[in-house]
Amino acid sequence: MATRRRRGEDGISFEHRGACRDPERHRHCPGLWRGEVTLGYTGAGKRNRRKVSGTTKAAVVDKLRELHRDLDQGIIPATGYANYTVRQAAEDWLAHGLDGRSAKTIKKNQNVLEPIMKVIGARKLRELTAGDVRQALSTMAAGYSSAAVTMGHLALKRAIRHAEANDLVARNVATLVDTPKGQEGRPSKSLTMEQAVAVITAAKTLPVMELHPGLKDVRRPADLMYAYIVLSLLVGVRTEEARALRWDHVDLDGDPGAKPTVPPHVAVWRSVRVHGETKTQRSRRSLGLPQMAVEALRTLAESQAYERAIAGERWQDSGLVFTTHLGAALDAGNVRKMFKRVCKAAGAGDSWTPRELRTSFVSLMSHRGVSIEEIARLAGHASTRTTEVVYRRELRPVITTGAEIMDEVFRAG
Repeated sequence: MATRRRRGEDGISFEHRGACRDPERHRHCPGLWRGEVTLGYTGAGKRNRRKVSGTTKAAVVDKLRELHRDLDQGIIPATGYANYTVRQAAEDWLAHGLDGRSAKTIKKNQNVLEPIMKVIGARKLRELTAGDVRQALSTMAAGYSSAAVTMGHLALKRAIRHAEANDLVARNVATLVDTPKGQEGRPSKSLTMEQAVAVITAAKTLPVMELHPGLKDVRRPADLMYAYIVLSLLVGVRTEEARALRWDHVDLDGDPGAKPTVPPHVAVWRSVRVHGETKTQRSRRSLGLPQMAVEALRTLAESQAYERAIAGERWQDSGLVFTTHLGAALDAGNVRKMFKRVCKAAGAGDSWTPRELRTSFVSLMSHRGVSIEEIARLAGHASTRTTEVVYRRELRPVITTGAEIMDEVFRAG
């Protein structure tokens, strides 16, 4: 085995290992060409080298030129960067680029990235092109909603930007691609007035509810979902705000003697989001309680006191309004299951979700003529556009306002 070393300019050196004794004359002899470039010196005074290899000298030269291009752009490539894949970049971002985010947020980003990784995850990040990204997003758009595709594209851009910050790639090709339109997602719905009454009635009259169907035969009194539905539908709190609501933020008596009078109200200051913060700054609000909500919460307090007595030392004193039979926070999945059962019993079907109680609140308020600005204040929206575009649903099959006004105008003329 012959080994031949040559040092070129700019700290570049070549090494050839093969059976041929004269590799300069016999370039096609079997063996391996290696090259290295000096990037500088470490704190200990040793040279900081990057090595590349190839079956021909020309291949090694191309790789060394690529190294120099990175250096000219101010990028000092990390060891092993050449074989760094898109999936590795995504995994590194999920593990180290989302510090302070909740496990739910990390899982959501992982889920929307997975369809993209199935297409381009094995690609070397440095060889990824805008065309590759476009193909992956188009494949995802064929089976996912537009919202999911948008989130997946955003997550990919952030993952590559994280790699870019760590000198693992020179540019973020995902930013060069437009997000394609995906499939139509299931739009939010709103309960009509008749459906809302039926749901409230069903929640109040159902005798017991199963918390863990098929797993634990833990029966809950109807007071739990009745109070939850009434509060969400009549006050418009978010599902994550309702599940995080504490009794010390509920005032069922108010202060009639105060000037001005303080009515019964709830202080919506918390949610089940990370750190307990509400969704936006305007989401921190105090909302007056309708009499039906006051009565429902009083009944729930009595029911919870009974459950506390039954549980004894097993009770977890969380201070929450809506709890399990042992005082712990309610799981979102269990709330959905119980709500679906109520809707089915009310004859509205089982395709509803608890968040649509809030959509129904906005729609019913709008139907009664409340201004969009006031509804946005009650809902805690950052802008009226969110209220109007995302939440409000027109409950009347035909909008007659314009026709009625024009009849009056021209009749008077």
